Amino acid sequence: MANYVFGIDVGGTSVKCGLFQTDGTLLEKWEIPTRTENGGSEILPDIAKSVKAKMGEKGIAADDVAGVGIDVPGPVNDKGELSIAVNLNWGYKNIVKELSDELGGMAVKAANDANAAALGEMWAGGGKGSKNLVMVTLGTGVGGGIIVDGKIVAGAHGAGGEVGHACVDPEEEAVCNCGNHGCLEQMTSATGIVRLAKKYLASHDTPSSLRERGESISAKAVFDALKEGDAAAEAIVQEFSAYLGRALAVFACVVDPEVIVVGGGVSKAGQILIDGVAKYYRDAAFIACKDTPIVLASLGNDAGIYGAAKMLID
Repeated sequence: MANYVFGIDVGGTSVKCGLFQTDGTLLEKWEIPTRTENGGSEILPDIAKSVKAKMGEKGIAADDVAGVGIDVPGPVNDKGELSIAVNLNWGYKNIVKELSDELGGMAVKAANDANAAALGEMWAGGGKGSKNLVMVTLGTGVGGGIIVDGKIVAGAHGAGGEVGHACVDPEEEAVCNCGNHGCLEQMTSATGIVRLAKKYLASHDTPSSLRERGESISAKAVFDALKEGDAAAEAIVQEFSAYLGRALAVFACVVDPEVIVVGGGVSKAGQILIDGVAKYYRDAAFIACKDTPIVLASLGNDAGIYGAAKMLID
């Protein structure tokens, strides 16, 4: 039985790499640049070279490696085929075949990056011990992943778990990056929270320390102000919490997860964020799902490499 597995998390700027034992122990992690020039043609060859170099450095034979798991920022189907990854300058690509060929036939599995992060959090993070999980990542955008019976739900087009593009406000006139209107991402991402804040401050005269920031308001500033008892910040976070809590209630009655995990940069606000969202979640959730815990992610930027590795261990 193989003793090692590699987990690879491909971002637009860097590729995070992890060498794991098959019992889940992370032995080493490192990064290489993501070379997106020339249509991203060097990304997979660079990953293969890095994996081979690490095997040589550690004296690991090919037959002692279960394989390489890789996640990318784009929709990946269960065959390992990617339709497009704009940040990598990739169009259609059969990631599994191409990377396996670069590695001399080594086993490869591929997934969307948010789905892999969800799998990682299920395996070794905030959702450890569960087999059914919904994860939402609140960053510049809103991503997500759904795990059912321990496996990623990729869907027919690799778009399973794209929770950020659920419509939560059909009356919204602003256009989301996806081209639709009223997406969860528009309300609960870091940029969405800033948008809610500016709208609130423009339409209310509530005194607030946020007014002193002008155009430099950030999601962190909103939560920091809330912790200081700022009434405007409280109203803004209540609106954010209502959008996210009610959306999670919808996802829960479809999937019935054991746990809901919240990650991404916005989640650094901590338990005050979870408490606000949980209230609206419980108010809207189906009776059988009302007590589903909502917890903070705990693996941070390592969630992707953990989830990518886990695909091979499974």
